[in-house]
Amino acid sequence: MTASVSCIIPAWNEASRIGAVLHATIGHSGLSEVIVVDDASSDTSADVAEAAGARVFRQRRNGGKSAAIARGLAEATGSHILFLDADLVGLTAAHVSSLLAPVLSGRADVTISLRENAPWPWRIFGLDYISGERVMARALLHQHLDRIAALRRFGLEVFLNDLWIEQGLRLEVVPLSIRSPLKTEKHGMLKGISGDLGMIGDIFRTVGPHRTLAQIAAMRAMARSALKNQGSLRVPERV
Repeated sequence: MTASVSCIIPAWNEASRIGAVLHATIGHSGLSEVIVVDDASSDTSADVAEAAGARVFRQRRNGGKSAAIARGLAEATGSHILFLDADLVGLTAAHVSSLLAPVLSGRADVTISLRENAPWPWRIFGLDYISGERVMARALLHQHLDRIAALRRFGLEVFLNDLWIEQGLRLEVVPLSIRSPLKTEKHGMLKGISGDLGMIGDIFRTVGPHRTLAQIAAMRAMARSALKNQGSLRVPERV
């Protein structure tokens, strides 16, 4: 069966940034649809997405990223899912292709990005375990929609990590020359720091601090194993 990919982009007050992300995804030959779930924005994010040609679903109330992703998954029709954040800077169609290629070629089961402005420990480790840019089969997630919807606002990525680890999936890390604005850039110093602390709290309440360390170790091992099975330990080139 030929794979088809639904791109899901959760958005909250990203009218000034989402257009660039949609420019890289709308009409992309590797995507069958682009879904934007507007999380009750107070700006024109949803209007911008509709004008660009995305399928747009407007949440009645702000429920956070996990709830928005669950809505997108419920509406998606593709055999595979590409998750993208709405605020990415520098994203191109080539970056999207790089994320898709390992999975669509059968070389890997899942991919995850390593952004150029990821925190320095993640760049040293070669893995950003909470990156929002990921590709995977929709079947892996469909039975977990209710659980995903009930996750804490920023508990999604660590929840996905556990699914991947439990399944023993072949993971490929894709370094990308893109960046995600810091919360302090977007919301100011105080709100940004508060947002970062809230995100960390959601992560630790979802899986616990010790489990996050175990996830990083397990996912690095998964990525190394996938490279060995390909017959090379070469680190993928940044695109």
